[in-house]
Amino acid sequence: MDSLIAAAARALVAGDALGALKRVALRDDPSALALRGIAMAQLGEHARARELLKRAGRGFGAHEALARARCVVAEAEVALAMRDFGGSPRTLAAASATLAARADHANALQARLIAVRRLLLLGRLDEAAAALTGLDARGLPPALLAVAELAAAELALRSLRTAPARAALARAQAAADRARVPALLAEVSEAHAALERPAARRLHAGQEQLLRLDEVEALLASGALVIDACRRGLHAGATWLPLARRPVLFALARALAEAWPGDVDRNALIARAFNTRRPDETHRARLRVEIGRLRALAAPLARIEASARGFVLMPLLPRVPPVPQGEPAVVVLLPPIEGDRASLLALLADGAAWSTSALALALGASQRTVQRALAELQADGRVRAIGRARAQRWLAPPLTGLAGFTTNLLLPAAPPLT
Repeated sequence: MDSLIAAAARALVAGDALGALKRVALRDDPSALALRGIAMAQLGEHARARELLKRAGRGFGAHEALARARCVVAEAEVALAMRDFGGSPRTLAAASATLAARADHANALQARLIAVRRLLLLGRLDEAAAALTGLDARGLPPALLAVAELAAAELALRSLRTAPARAALARAQAAADRARVPALLAEVSEAHAALERPAARRLHAGQEQLLRLDEVEALLASGALVIDACRRGLHAGATWLPLARRPVLFALARALAEAWPGDVDRNALIARAFNTRRPDETHRARLRVEIGRLRALAAPLARIEASARGFVLMPLLPRVPPVPQGEPAVVVLLPPIEGDRASLLALLADGAAWSTSALALALGASQRTVQRALAELQADGRVRAIGRARAQRWLAPPLTGLAGFTTNLLLPAAPPLT
C-alpha cells in the first residue's frame, strides 16, 4: 500500500472524506477507486459511491479476494444507506466469511453488523437478535464498537426494553467519544433524543396523553388490558394476542375499549367494523358472529357481554401484575400519527431515501400497492420523490407539529398495507 492510499484510508477512518478525496481523486487504480467510493458515501453521494465500488471490485484480480470482499462490504453498506434491499444476503455473508478466514476481523464484523441493521430495518427482530448475540466485539476499533452498541440499542428500543437500550447507548456514546467521528457522534445523539420523544398516545375516557417509550413500557407492564393500535393486538401482563391479520376483530375490540366502562351501540359497532352507515339484518348477523369470535379469542383477558343496546367489555381482574390503584383497567394505545398510510410514513420518517421495493419488503406488501400509496401521499404533499425510474427514491418532508415523533419504533414487524 503506497503512502497516499494509506493516508486516504486514515482520513476516512477519522471521518474526513474531503481529506481522503484530495489524495486519491485523480487516481483510477482499484484501491483508489474503493477509497473514493467510501468517501463519496460519507458525503451522501450514494449512487456515485456504488458505481465507484463496483468498478473497484471488478478491478481487483482473482488473487485479491480480500480486497474484493472489502468492496462487497462497502457496497452493502451503501445499499443499506440507500434503503435498497434487493441484493442477496448470501453475497454479504460470503464476503464476511472470506474476511474472517483471512484474519480481517474488523471488516468481517462490519459485514455482520450491516446484516443486523438490515434485519432491523425490515422488522425481523428475532433474526436480528440471534445475529447480534453471536457477535464478538472485543478488541474492536471504537467506531465499530459504537455501531455494534447502536444496533443493540435499536433492537432493545424496538422490543420496548428501554433500560437495556439506555445502557447500550451509554456504551455507544463512550465508544463514539473515543472514535471522534462527527457523523457517529451525531447518530448516537439522535438515538438518545429518540428516547425522550413521544412514541405513542394513551387514550382513556376520551382524553389523550403523549407517552415516551419508557412510559409505554411501564403501561404494558402495569397489568392493565391494553388495546395496542400501534402493533394491533391485545396486551395484558405477559399475555399478547396479535390481531394484525384480523382487522374486523381489532376494530371491535378498540371500539369496546374506547367506550369502557360503558357499552357500545350495535349500529356504532357495525359502522366501525364494517364501514357502513346503513346497517341491515345481514350486518347484525355478521356482528354477532364476529363478536363471538372476539369473545372466544379474548377469553384469557376479558369478557364481552351483551347489554340492552349493544356490547360491553369486562376486563378480567385480578391480574398479575396487578393494575396500580387509581389507574384504569382498560387503556387504548395509539400511534402518534394515525391514518391509512401511517406505517408507510413511519418508515419514511427516518429521513433516508427509500426505494419502493425496500418499502414493500419492510411493510410486507406488494410493490404495486406501495406505489399507489406513495402516489396518493405525494398528491397530498406528504412525501416527495427524487430521481427517476429505477433510481427513484422516496422521502418524507418534515411533518409540521409532529416532527419529533419516533414513529418507526412501534411499527409491527410486517403490517399489511391496504
